[in-house]
Formats: sequence, structure tokens, C-alpha cells
Amino acid sequence: MEGISPKNLTAQMNYRPRGNPPGSPAGSSVGNFYPGLELDLRNLWRRIFVGIQLHEAAAVVVSVEDGAPAELRSLLNEILISVDGRPIWIEVKGPRVPQGATEVLGNWSLEWSNALADLIVRGRSKARCTFTLGEGGDTQEVELDVRPVFEEGTSLLSGVLAQPGELTQSLCSPWQNDFIGCGCYYWAASRPDYVNVEPDGAGGSRGHNWLQGERTPATPLEYTLRRSELLEHEDIISSWEDKLKFAFGGRDES
Repeated sequence: MEGISPKNLTAQMNYRPRGNPPGSPAGSSVGNFYPGLELDLRNLWRRIFVGIQLHEAAAVVVSVEDGAPAELRSLLNEILISVDGRPIWIEVKGPRVPQGATEVLGNWSLEWSNALADLIVRGRSKARCTFTLGEGGDTQEVELDVRPVFEEGTSLLSGVLAQPGELTQSLCSPWQNDFIGCGCYYWAASRPDYVNVEPDGAGGSRGHNWLQGERTPATPLEYTLRRSELLEHEDIISSWEDKLKFAFGGRDES
């Protein structure tokens, strides 16, 4: 019997060739692209419009392709406001403190995979894009060609949109950054939070913060969140092996 050969794009995207582990298909990705652990698909959208390159996380034009017409060269450093009338750059509102009043927090762009998905789903070849024009509040509208996401007839991502290495160039470093940058019990921070824990004799406990800096087995068992007593990103990026200890049975004093 002949083997199954996936034909349409959906089947190809979900097909796992023999020998590939279960985590290899795109559907098994964690999907956190800010800044990402496996790949950062925001980089895939930077060149979705022919002639310009957008910032991967913000709607700012960071470069214009060589040979682009004058109307595109004027877009450099401008902000993409909307595409086909749909907003891209929006006003963000909310409280600045817990239970605080709602207020304007500034402006930011929507995430590309959601904001521009309709272009791909509908197979659009052109889009009406509105950009800022200087700092006076004026706008400019330009019709731009839309690049396909996949190479024709395949599930291979376009080599024009994402060149070798670009989907992983902005990944975070979970062994370092996420140990500090991600809150306790967050999925990326697969680390202990509270170590060397002992009963305090009053129904509670005492122990050390795993990220506590100057600490020896003789350090009093006091959990601290004081910034001055905790490791910083620079400490563990430059020499994590000297700073972070493995925890065995809830203890890392040895």
C-alpha cells in the first residue's frame, strides 16, 4: 500500500513525517511570541507588504527596500494605522494600578497574526494601507502588494518573508531571562521559587528565595523580595553556573 501523501495546505501543515518527534509540527508550538521560546512568527510578517519592512512588534516602518518608488520611501519611520480600513494602531485604555480608574495609556499596534490574518485567509494580493504623515496628525494612504506566506503549492514558509535564521533571531533565553522576568508558577519559569523550607513553629514556614544573591547555608531562613538582595539579569547571564544552584528535595544549600 502506498504511503499517505498530504495534498492540501492544512494536511501538509499537520503532517508529521516518520522519525520526527511529536513536538515538531507547528500545531504543538507553545505559541508565545513575545519574545518567544521556539520561534517568533512576528518576524514572518515584517515583509508582508512589498517595498517596506515593519518592526516585528510595532507598526513602524523600519526600512524601505532598494529601488522602491518615492511614495514608499516617504513611509520610513511612519506608523501603519490601518489596513483596508481595519485599525492596526490603537489607543490603549485601562487602570495604571489595581482597582484604579480607566485612563488612556498610550497607543500600540495589534499583534500581526491577528490583525493581518484576513489578508491571507482571503488571498488578498493588494491592501489599502494608511500611515502617519509626520507629526502633525496627517495621514497618507498607499496601496501595497501583499506577499504570500507560503511558497506556491507547498507548506514551506516564504523565503522572502523569513530568511534563514530570522524566525529565531529574537527568541528569549529562558535559562536566564525567564528565571527572573517571568512570575512564579509561570510555565516558562520552570524553576523553584521557595527553597530550604522549614516549619517556623507557628503554623507557617521560612526559607530562601531561590534567586537570593549573597547566600550560604548559614544565611538566616528569610524569604526576601527586596530587589537589592536578589540576582539581576546581568548576574545570571554572565555566569549563571556560579549563581544558580540545583535544588534537590527542596534544598539547594549544598
